[in-house]
Parts: sequence; structure tokens; C-alpha cells
Amino acid sequence: MTEFPNVQVVNHPLVQHKLTLLRRKEVSTAEFRKLVRELALLLAYEVTRDLPLEKVAIETPLEPMQAPILSGKKLCFVSILRAGNGILDGMLDLVPSARVGHVGLYRDPETLVPVEYYLKLPEDVAQRLVIVVDPMLATGHSAAAAVTRLKEAGATQIKFVCLLTVPEGLRVMQENHPDVTIYTCAVDRQLDEHGYIRPGLGDAGDRIYGTK
Repeated sequence: MTEFPNVQVVNHPLVQHKLTLLRRKEVSTAEFRKLVRELALLLAYEVTRDLPLEKVAIETPLEPMQAPILSGKKLCFVSILRAGNGILDGMLDLVPSARVGHVGLYRDPETLVPVEYYLKLPEDVAQRLVIVVDPMLATGHSAAAAVTRLKEAGATQIKFVCLLTVPEGLRVMQENHPDVTIYTCAVDRQLDEHGYIRPGLGDAGDRIYGTK
């Protein structure tokens, strides 16, 4: 996208198909949770596409060979609580050895400004590629605040993964963190007066955990 050069829209047919299923209002909590997990795994393929490799010596059943393996320090997934955990689970299916951090933020309903209530990160976060996950990049304020805290903790390689976003949120991220690449399934039309993505898919946290 020319306006947002740091955005990667994942147009894979399976991603787009599953996103459409996810958007439907009649989808059950169990099916919604399953689809989020599947989409997270597919997004994990894209966001890890450029991980460095090195060659190691192994033995196949037939002969020795030099084979590629991930090089050096690996990944840290950071979930923006609570909805981020829905994506986190799917990514850990693909990379179970990754370290995990959590940032607890809630959006003040009056001001829409994020308020931090929890932060727990691996000690070596500065040496890892950090992938921040949250289903919705809406106003962008929570995402920007989470990335700011990660940078304060020493993280220098940061990517952001979400299911949906809108131009308003992308502008906030671009203004605050132009160095962070954002991976998403779609850029929707706009935010409404309550800060929800339109057409969107509703409140991702409520739909994942069946709380509304």
C-alpha cells in the first residue's frame, strides 16, 4: 500500500477464505476460536519468512548432509492481553520453542487511550525478533503503546501481526513506529464512533472467549 509502506496484507486464498468465515456474526465461539488459531498459524508463516538460516551436519537414514536450521537467537511472541492470546496459541503451534511475553492494556472507554496494567517479557528480549500479536489494530493507540514499552525494554527487531486494521490505526503506528512492519489479513474501511473496525468482525476478545 503506497500510503502505508510498512504494511503487508497477506492475500493468500486460505487466509482470505478463513477471514470471511470469521467475520460472520453467526459463527459460534468454538468455531471462531478455531478459525483465529488457524489464521494465526498461516500468518506466522508470512511473518517468519525472512528468518536467518545456517547449515548444520546431520545424518539422514541414508547418508550425512549439511542441512538448513534456524540461526542464532530465535523468536519472542508478545501478546497484547487478552485477545492477543487467541493469535498467540496458533503461532506457538508452529514455533513451540519461542519465548512469550505479555503486555496488559485496556482502552479507556471515554478517552480511548490505552492504560497499561501488566508487563512481563523475557530477559533477553533485546536479542530476539519480537512479534507482537493482537487481533485488531483499530485506533492504533494500544499497539503503539505496547511497541513503545518493548523498545524501552531493549527490543530493536519488532513486527506486528493482526487480523484486521484500518487506515486510522495504521497512521498512528506509522507516526509512532515507522520501523515496525505490520502484517494483516485486511485493511477495513474505517472506525466508528466507538472505536470499532467497520465492517470488521465485532469485538475479537468477546468472540474468542464468549464473554458477550
